Amino acid sequence: MNQSKTIIPLYIQIAEGLLDRIQSGNLAPGDRLPPERELSAALGVNRRTVREALRVLGTQGLITRQRGVGTFIAHPKIERQADHLVPFTQGMQSRGYVTGAKVVLLKQRMCAVSVAEQLSLPISSPIYYIHRLRFLNNEPTMLEKFILPTGYFPEFERHDLENRSLYEILETEYSVIISQARQSIEAVSATEYEAGLLDIGSGAPLLLEQRLGLDQNGRPVEYAKDLYRGDRFRFVTKVTLATE
Repeated sequence: MNQSKTIIPLYIQIAEGLLDRIQSGNLAPGDRLPPERELSAALGVNRRTVREALRVLGTQGLITRQRGVGTFIAHPKIERQADHLVPFTQGMQSRGYVTGAKVVLLKQRMCAVSVAEQLSLPISSPIYYIHRLRFLNNEPTMLEKFILPTGYFPEFERHDLENRSLYEILETEYSVIISQARQSIEAVSATEYEAGLLDIGSGAPLLLEQRLGLDQNGRPVEYAKDLYRGDRFRFVTKVTLATE
């Protein structure tokens, strides 16, 4: 019986070779790669093949390109725990990052049917609709889009969302503790609006975390769609063997 042989494209082989060097520490974060011309000569391939290999690494967030300067090995992605409810500010500051925030949209409007179902509200109930851009060391890295019922959080707009944690405001000002959440994570592409705020290209990969936050009484009080830059973050979780 004949078995067909799968041929791995040359550019994939080159990308995997560079990946091995990154993971082994041979190529460290911040290291500059040789120009495409030098890489193609050293590897004995044409520049188009090298360019394709670098494109693969770029889409995985492993290298960064600076126009007119060169291509560099990217810093490791920031890990977010997918199985723990850790506020962004707290989690990032514990890792040594300087956090920041900018409110780009805050308005009241009537909730749509889908939002009303999520938050167990009557259709057209008033809600706060908020977009907040999050920074790490002055770099935009995440865009929060979240909804809060105005009935639960009156005069919410008077609070300082650029210098205070959302969950800290809810607990301190309204005695509401987000104690658990139902959430999902999926890969999406950045719209022009999102790309402009996050300083990335339109269509760049993002990680979408959809979350329904429940308070200490099990009441749904927050519906959020957080968009993380795919080149800066990855989500991790711990699993154990299921027993029947």
